[in-house]
Amino acid sequence: MLNGPGLKISATAVAELNRQAAFTGSPGVMHIDLLDDKCGEGWQFIRIRPGKNDGVPLARADGITLYARQDQILLFQGLKLNYFGDLSGGGFLISTPKGAEPSPCGSGFRKLSKVQ
Repeated sequence: MLNGPGLKISATAVAELNRQAAFTGSPGVMHIDLLDDKCGEGWQFIRIRPGKNDGVPLARADGITLYARQDQILLFQGLKLNYFGDLSGGGFLISTPKGAEPSPCGSGFRKLSKVQ
């Protein structure tokens, strides 16, 4: 699996990204954003949508290209995107990068220092 220089994608996340891209009519193409949350200062959360959405390629893996905004590329350094699912549902999870702390109000993070 070929991932980007900053973002690693697990095999389960690749499978779910491919499934969602095909279902939404944009096979092989998905977009990821980091969003500021509403519960704290500087916390980042992910949003995944179909299509390029004026992004640049961030990572490629097993038939999917994940795009992101150019100004967010460096924010993905040190992150890993995973997907967990079971009979009651599922969801994408992003690992807390080195030099960051997890959010107390969800699956976000806040970078405390620059990742080397």
